[in-house]
Amino acid sequence: MSEAPKTDHCYDGIEEFDNPLPAWWTAIFVLSILFAPLYWVYYQTGVEGRSAIEQYEQASAENTRLQFAEIGELTPDAPTILRFTQQDNWLSVGKSVFKSHCVSCHGADGQGQVGPNLTDEHFKNINQIQDIATVVANGAGNGAMPKWSDRLNVNEIVLVSAYVATLRGKNIEGGRVPEGREIAPWPEPPAEEEAVEPEAETAEPEETKA
Repeated sequence: MSEAPKTDHCYDGIEEFDNPLPAWWTAIFVLSILFAPLYWVYYQTGVEGRSAIEQYEQASAENTRLQFAEIGELTPDAPTILRFTQQDNWLSVGKSVFKSHCVSCHGADGQGQVGPNLTDEHFKNINQIQDIATVVANGAGNGAMPKWSDRLNVNEIVLVSAYVATLRGKNIEGGRVPEGREIAPWPEPPAEEEAVEPEAETAEPEETKA
């Protein structure tokens, strides 16, 4: 039998050895308790830029800026919005903007909650596709639709407008009843521009020697 000391605990004849916790485990436990208030003071006391959420938003914004460097600053007009309705990789950015800022009013799939249904054929403030970007940027309905131009850059406005345009006609089941009036279908997207190859320089004929 082992001669190791035992505790006074005994349950149904089962005894417990009195083995202390390893010193390294005890040290980690004590350090974690001491570290917790320091962590809380650093990250949770409202100092700007320190919270995990703010750091995530900063990293996300930087990533978005890097992505937008590929396309430059977009113009919120009909041809641009229509062009991006056909580009799934950029539509996913517009969808991300929608999920971050629009679902509380328009629902997760655009079916409408407080705000109107975006998946039917009726619109309250839209006559043409470029009006989506105008409404997103400037708001509508005396503030019922808030202004987003002070929180989103123009590329985000264009891409979320393109995403909203693709929701039209999906008629999500259980969506809010139609509001406004039915408008004409969106125009066809512009044809993809073909890359123009630089013309080869034409060599001038050498002058004939006399």
